[in-house]
Amino acid sequence: MQKNEILNRIAALRKLMIDNQIDAYVITGSDPHMSEYTPENWKTRQWISGFTGSFGKVLITLDRALLWTDTRYFLQANDELAGTGIVIMKERVPDAIPIEEWITANLGAGTTVGVDGYTLSAHDKAQFESKITAKGLLFRNDIDLVSVLWSKRPTLPISQIYEHEPIFAGKSRKEKIELVRSVLKAQGLHSTVISQLDDVAWLFNLRSDEIQYEPVFAAYSYIELDEAHLFIDQSKVSTDVRISLEDDSIKIHSYDSFITFLSRIHDQKIQFDPIRCNSMLINPITKSNSLELSVSITSLLKSVKDDKEIRNIKSAHIKDGAALVNSIFWIIQSVNKDVITEVSVGHKLNEFRGRQPLYKGESFHPIVSFGDHGAIVHYHATHQTDRIIKADNILLIDSGGQYLDGTTDITRTITMGSVTVQQKEDFTFCLKAHIALATAIFPIGTKGYSLDAITRKPLWDRGMNYGHGTGHGVGYFLSVHEGPMSIRAEFNNEPIREGHLLSNEPAIYREGEYGIRTENVILCKKYKSSEFGDFLCFETLSLCPIDRNLISLELLTKNEIDWINDYHSTVYNEVSPLITDRDTLEWLSLQCEPLS
Repeated sequence: MQKNEILNRIAALRKLMIDNQIDAYVITGSDPHMSEYTPENWKTRQWISGFTGSFGKVLITLDRALLWTDTRYFLQANDELAGTGIVIMKERVPDAIPIEEWITANLGAGTTVGVDGYTLSAHDKAQFESKITAKGLLFRNDIDLVSVLWSKRPTLPISQIYEHEPIFAGKSRKEKIELVRSVLKAQGLHSTVISQLDDVAWLFNLRSDEIQYEPVFAAYSYIELDEAHLFIDQSKVSTDVRISLEDDSIKIHSYDSFITFLSRIHDQKIQFDPIRCNSMLINPITKSNSLELSVSITSLLKSVKDDKEIRNIKSAHIKDGAALVNSIFWIIQSVNKDVITEVSVGHKLNEFRGRQPLYKGESFHPIVSFGDHGAIVHYHATHQTDRIIKADNILLIDSGGQYLDGTTDITRTITMGSVTVQQKEDFTFCLKAHIALATAIFPIGTKGYSLDAITRKPLWDRGMNYGHGTGHGVGYFLSVHEGPMSIRAEFNNEPIREGHLLSNEPAIYREGEYGIRTENVILCKKYKSSEFGDFLCFETLSLCPIDRNLISLELLTKNEIDWINDYHSTVYNEVSPLITDRDTLEWLSLQCEPLS
């Protein structure tokens, strides 16, 4: 994107702000469902700034332009915003200045701040409004200026929804709806609003190819004690799916009728998730109903995988492991013979995954970063940034797949040739952190921030750290980043529960040199009960060798070496039956030999 185009858009927005008496305008880059991956028509943050990261807020005033983002994107933002005049404001670091504090410090009382309320959660709207109005500023969340300016804005995608068949889904949609109702009854509530797209898809056992990387579709739902409602563009619903939904007593409404529907509800006790619902949804139901503001019931139910889902998820990870083994062997064999690049490796990963049964596409854009690109946490190789992979540095590959029987997310750091002492030490201490979480045993009720500290200790002991979270939830043929639980330093009140599926991804980044990350998906399961209570542990599900050439054995304890050997034994036993090429199988066997 040309920098002049960004400058022209900002100038046009400022003119429109003056016309509407707006002194500062916030662009969140989100959609009405608070999604991570949005259709092209909702990528407003990228449209106004050129920044392609998945997290950030843009603030445009009459004389300043700023972007708030976190440590994952500092390097990327520096590159993408160069020449636009947009200043980077760092989040989730010490002494960070939140956007509302910057506004109140730099804009006077009586000035007006605007935002499109459909792109701001009800929680963030309430927090934002209270902080700036306390300083005498005015706030509007009913104004969409981007739509006025974006003349060639893409249309919303239309894609047919399809059934996530009973052979894959853990429970029928009727069973899931009854689970939601049982929670409502237990809490003395009448209904719940469901806005997050993966919640809707999970509840109704429906999927779609509408949005890249996530098999979800734009829709809302409203579940009552005696009725279930689905709000969706009805051109997406085939006759067969419609009949099936109606047979399960699902009432189907048009997508655009949801707010009107909510405005007609009276005298109800409604469960409403202010973090996962946009701020415009709360307006119609607050006047004549009482709200229970809490985490979405469907999010909580969805996050705990049942036995059938777990069996399927394990199957998906075995297939994914075979695809990764084939990919890494191809890379190692090709690097000294052919010209391979970050982009071509990403294509090859997708190709090998595509050979596996039930594959439906990537779960996120692959992060294939060679050398110093590895220090850019969410590096996105393009034809402009693409780099030839050589045997003189290390390669970081973070990728994942969507299968009808599961979602995967795995990172491996591999050497292309000789390695330095520092690289081996960094890799080994990162691996020690990974093992610390993989082997953690903890009492029921433990929160993610406690496990985050356990994971980071091997790095903290050496004065090292990484700026992102340690683990995020992983969906079941849904979002690769699933809540409400997480393992990160920030407080999260949701404990890690039996049946939760999470990532384990400590890392080390050296700007200008390389990045190292080892990531597996882990399943929380019961460990044991004692007179001190019930305890949980993790089972590692991802299956791919860890590069033994990057390990310094002398830095590992016997227990850590035993864990690696046990893990590699499992990798070989589970994955080798799916490897058909003799040379690849021989390489896998060598990679999985015990460390001594």
